[in-house]
Amino acid sequence: MVVCGDDGLAHRLAAELRGVYREQVTLVVPPSGRRVRQPVVGRARAASAALLDMVNAAVNRSGNGDQSGADRELEATEPTEDVLADAGVERATALALVYDDDETNIRAALTARRLNPRLRLVLRLYNRRLGQHIEDLLDQSAALATRDGSGSGPDGGPDAGAGAWSGSTTVLSDADTAAPALAATALVGTSKIVDTDGILLRAVERHPPAPGEVADPGLCTLALLSATSNDPAGTDGSEDSGEQGPQLLPDAAAVEAATGRGAVVLEQVSYSGPPLPAGRAGVPAFGELFSRRLRWSLAGLAACVVALAVALMVVTGDHPLHATYVTLLDLFSINEPAHNDDVGRQILQLLSGFVGLLLLPVLLAAVLEALGTFRTASSLRKPPRGLGGHVVLLGLGKIGTRVLTRLREMDIPVVCVEADPEARGMATARRLRVPVVLGDVTQEGVLEAAKIHRAHSLLALTSVDTTNLEAVLYARSVRSRLRVVLRLYDDDFATAVYRTLRAAHPRALTRSRSVTHLAAPSFAGAMMGRQILGAIPVERRVLLFAAVEVAGHPQLEGKTVGEAFRAGAWRVLALEVADGASGGGRAASGGSVGSSGSVGSRLVWELPDTYVLRGVDRVVLAATRRGLAELLGRRARHGSGV
Repeated sequence: MVVCGDDGLAHRLAAELRGVYREQVTLVVPPSGRRVRQPVVGRARAASAALLDMVNAAVNRSGNGDQSGADRELEATEPTEDVLADAGVERATALALVYDDDETNIRAALTARRLNPRLRLVLRLYNRRLGQHIEDLLDQSAALATRDGSGSGPDGGPDAGAGAWSGSTTVLSDADTAAPALAATALVGTSKIVDTDGILLRAVERHPPAPGEVADPGLCTLALLSATSNDPAGTDGSEDSGEQGPQLLPDAAAVEAATGRGAVVLEQVSYSGPPLPAGRAGVPAFGELFSRRLRWSLAGLAACVVALAVALMVVTGDHPLHATYVTLLDLFSINEPAHNDDVGRQILQLLSGFVGLLLLPVLLAAVLEALGTFRTASSLRKPPRGLGGHVVLLGLGKIGTRVLTRLREMDIPVVCVEADPEARGMATARRLRVPVVLGDVTQEGVLEAAKIHRAHSLLALTSVDTTNLEAVLYARSVRSRLRVVLRLYDDDFATAVYRTLRAAHPRALTRSRSVTHLAAPSFAGAMMGRQILGAIPVERRVLLFAAVEVAGHPQLEGKTVGEAFRAGAWRVLALEVADGASGGGRAASGGSVGSSGSVGSRLVWELPDTYVLRGVDRVVLAATRRGLAELLGRRARHGSGV
């Protein structure tokens, strides 16, 4: 495996491949003088350390202790052709290009595909539309280059496991992977969401059922929460994985035996997007064209006109329509003077003329205000008066922009704070008509302008740890029980901050999240040749959702859904079938094996336990990182069964 990158994701991905999948990794990073600070990843987490000990023991028992090889680290400013050749791309199984710059990743991917058409490529791209085109282009190039080749790998040997040397390309975004988790973490009782290419799933945390109640199992029970999950002073919150924690993918017996513990249940949601509010349309709603004071003024003048028309009808005995017409003529001063009429008619004409004088400035104000509203319809909005129960989002970089989109998809009110008026997410905020406060969050009055004292939660997602920490500390001084989520780069620093905030505010909920920590498992799974659909955090741990071909996996092929389920490791959730097939039916042999959103196929949920999985089937499964490593590891090369 070759990993090329210039930030913390490259180091975490290399650690994931080494510690979880036991792969030989070559890491290409910029020289020390130009390298961004590396996150602290040497302190192994309990779950990864346990898995690594298990792998080492298995390898030692099999006598293959030297198969993992020595890891290499190369320093290079850019991933040029010479650098990629020196890293061994021509002999590698997979290459991950996780530079922060999309152009650098694309240029290196084109070069690597030319050096090794059978190489599995994993690219980190922020631009999703461009990523889809690049993925199709590289896959087509690999198919043309290997069309007349044999099924052997680069070393001339047979394929190393299912899907190896496939020349496939996977484009991922760390922002898209982490955004659902960050958005869900900021909300109490809001679902954790993963998008399976058009099928929206949500993991709902449910409290323990009361005596006599029957809990709705949904599609399945993903996890049993720890006993301290609802305790603000509990052990949950940091990225650290301790010995105590949730029970992932429990079996039916464990679910029935669990008492007093909450559960995470998977539900399928038919999602078509929330209806756009009127304020998001190209033309603002009538209520947004005019201020409240101007609307009251117009209503008062209209009431005066009605009163004058009624009075004229009483005085002269005219028909109501004719009386209204005459009143309007008097109002606009285009009627004949009432010289020869009685006194009552003359007084009403004078009053109508006076109301007409009042109407002229009101109409002018309405025109000017409407023009100003249209002019500023595409500009940034200010937080409205009386706003409360909203989420304050700090930072509109690539992570903050994705989180903002997720929050608006769930129709949750958001107020953004950004110091740079040219930030990446400003255009998205304008399009979604989200209020934005421009200013440095560390300056006094900025958070107050975002209505932090009435906010529901705070998401600190800037790229500077100290800025996030300062904002959280100040927000807690304003509202001690505010729910906060910090994006912190350094793990040790995140753990220390979390413990201190928990001790200082035991009744408030604090969470520390690392984008690279949430994204690394998805990138590692893609390098192993699997389509990772998303990840859902469960307290301190992560569940992965992957689309897997059944062929080549003896734990799945030829077994029923019930037999293929392994508690704590993986569970089959859905089956891809051709359109028109009945639920639980077979996938069409030779048919589409694309994603659930591909043409000619769809996903069928709630599979019966008696359904037998065939080699031509494609399934969606939920798995832990350890389970995914065990199920989808390259057993043919390691021979260790892991």
